[in-house]
Amino acid sequence: MTELPVRPSLRRHVAHVVAYREQFDEETSERVLPDGATRLIFHVPDSLYGRSAIEVAGPSTEPAVLRLRGTVAGISVTLRPGAVRDVLGVPASEVAGQVVALDELWPETGETAARLTHTSDDAARGGIVQDLLEARSRPTSCRVGRAAHIVSREAGRRSVVAIAEDLGLSERRLQQLFRAHVGLTPRALGRIARMHAVFRALRGDVPPSWARIATDAGFYDQAHLANELRRLSGLTPSALLQRVSGFSKTSRPPRARVPE
Repeated sequence: MTELPVRPSLRRHVAHVVAYREQFDEETSERVLPDGATRLIFHVPDSLYGRSAIEVAGPSTEPAVLRLRGTVAGISVTLRPGAVRDVLGVPASEVAGQVVALDELWPETGETAARLTHTSDDAARGGIVQDLLEARSRPTSCRVGRAAHIVSREAGRRSVVAIAEDLGLSERRLQQLFRAHVGLTPRALGRIARMHAVFRALRGDVPPSWARIATDAGFYDQAHLANELRRLSGLTPSALLQRVSGFSKTSRPPRARVPE
């Protein structure tokens, strides 16, 4: 994986642009854990699909298991929380929990797919993708982005009502904004952020104190932590520990994929 620079004009909408390429000699399963993000995935020829394809992977609170084989390559764009509607032009709730073809939302993406098909350089592919995003994106809502940042930072330590009050919003209005621009409820985004706080705490070499991690991450107790990890990842805490520890010794980002 290679992280590509995000153009200044897109930084309010886009968190990361990554070029990826992996070769699988035999079919491999990988578990993708939820992180609250929406991604645009530009598959290139000879990839998983054997042809150019552009997809939107909406935000979810559930893990997904991918079956990978052959050469998997392309460009992945991670949108900032709150930027979904301003980039895609549809309410974020319409793509939440789904993987949809981008041409269902943007019928004119065929030209971009063709350009990607005839380009082999990752930097050039990143440029093509960002050309498309610059042409389609609208000014994003600072208020929604700030609200999503606060919810993620607080990660369940403060109530949605308290956060809404701090932003000068009613709870109902905050929920409406999240539905339209984030695709998850504030509570769901906070739960995911809290799970990733646990991942960060598990990356060290010292055997973890689950009671301390539970307290630091804002869970009621160890049982609450264990139940939430199972709901969001489909794995037990001990199974997650093995996988996150394995990631800490590789170059792959722990929050993105966990080998099955």
